Amino acid sequence: MHRFALLGAAGYVAPRHMKAIHETGNALVAACDPYDGVGVLDRYFPECRFFTEVERFDRHLEKLRRRADARPVDYVSICTPNYLHDAHCRLALRIRADAICEKPLVISPWNLDQLSQLEQEYGRRIYTVLQLRLHPEARRLKARVDADPDAPLDVELTYITRRGQWYHQSWKGDPEKSGTLAMNIGIHFFDLLLWLFGPVTRSEVHLREGDRMRGVLELGRARVRWLLSIRAHDLPDGYLESGRHAHRKLVLGDDAFDFSAGFDDLHTRSYAEVLAGRGFGIEDARPSVELVHRLRTADIAPATRRLSFGPADAR
Repeated sequence: MHRFALLGAAGYVAPRHMKAIHETGNALVAACDPYDGVGVLDRYFPECRFFTEVERFDRHLEKLRRRADARPVDYVSICTPNYLHDAHCRLALRIRADAICEKPLVISPWNLDQLSQLEQEYGRRIYTVLQLRLHPEARRLKARVDADPDAPLDVELTYITRRGQWYHQSWKGDPEKSGTLAMNIGIHFFDLLLWLFGPVTRSEVHLREGDRMRGVLELGRARVRWLLSIRAHDLPDGYLESGRHAHRKLVLGDDAFDFSAGFDDLHTRSYAEVLAGRGFGIEDARPSVELVHRLRTADIAPATRRLSFGPADAR
């Protein structure tokens, strides 16, 4: 049984990590969050030590590592705001634990080189959660693409997930802390596109607002129109009335791949892959982090000079 610690225990995604630790037969022995509303711990690990200050959490983990009568943690799971991921990966390595970090691994791509150097210095690993690669629809799409690797592909990616006004008042609405909508909402799908269709040869951003982004990508094996939005009125007709708040679809020719469901066990599967030595590491995360950094800093392409992929590009 492996021993885990967790940073960001009160966050939205933390229960999925707790569930994954539990379902893979391991123990969460320490958790930390400035907010103390973490009753979810009782569902899985009621004996877990809890801290509201990262300094005391750090000290506790260091004590576990150094005391002869204690057992150190093997992994630190990181569910904190995006801008803290880099620092918290460093904390994990410093106490000689492997890190399992939520998306995005970092906001600034140059930090990846520093983390890679620290992996070598401490002899530990940093893993990231790229769970869409494990999604059944992604596997089906991968099989189709690999069956005809020379076929030119036109792809349309739409990711709309409703968010209220709270989003803009939280750290997620602060570009310096979230990395913008493309990093916070879109990173998994950009990773998926690169994994499926190869490296970027050209990219354009046609719209970049706080709650909506749109652009085009030319990849090694596909041309992609993409749209990211957290606007409720961008959802297809009837979604809100039926209680559906997210629309995640990738269209390849006449085949549509719906990613709106099928997420229930993906974190557990991600943890199982890490524990089996097959987890996604720094180099797996690098292409999408570099792409999103480019998208969030690129000039908006003038309408008269934009890449055109047909009528749908005019949306």
